[in-house]
Amino acid sequence: MSGLLDLLNSPMGKQLISGVAGQTGQSENKTADVLGMAMPLFMGAMKKNASSADGAQGLMNALSSKHDGSILNDLGGLFGGGVDQSVMDDGAGILGHVFGSKQPQVENALSSRSGIDAGSISQILKIAAPILLGYLGKQTRQQNVSNPDGLTGLLGGLMGGNNTQKEQSLIETFLDSDGDGSVIDDLAGMVLNSGGKKSGGLGGLLGGLFGK
Repeated sequence: MSGLLDLLNSPMGKQLISGVAGQTGQSENKTADVLGMAMPLFMGAMKKNASSADGAQGLMNALSSKHDGSILNDLGGLFGGGVDQSVMDDGAGILGHVFGSKQPQVENALSSRSGIDAGSISQILKIAAPILLGYLGKQTRQQNVSNPDGLTGLLGGLMGGNNTQKEQSLIETFLDSDGDGSVIDDLAGMVLNSGGKKSGGLGGLLGGLFGK
């Protein structure tokens, strides 16, 4: 997950955290925690969706057109007068496509873990989704990614190169869970079992997810 942690710690990441916090009325620390937990799930879900030919092509099309990274050019303007409703609507559409029926479970789990109400979690994710997709679009251009294999590799790299397959399977197990609640209960305790260490990578972050 080094790529995602690097993103959050970058000037752009700090601007994202500050802007989202200001928009939702949450503290920057809590907003950063939510984004730190949500981003691996978001990238993992996109990687899972991109594992099919249709899913990969759809994502490539989105990244080469609407989500080409231009949203990153003026984050100050984006947050300056309050985030435009069109951005929020775009974010809602992205989340629905990426998480599908698991979106409420993701939001409730992040709410349980962070102590932020699910409604605010939803707002945070809606604002962050177009920006994360824009970041991915920018990366595909910078790295000349032009095919599904390259896209999957880029997503894997952003999630951190070590144990990516194992970490991806943890995310897929969560996203594919049957909704009986037990997985969500475990997700609510994520990070606690790893002592809250931010350097533990995605494996550490989700280590307590299934008691492994």
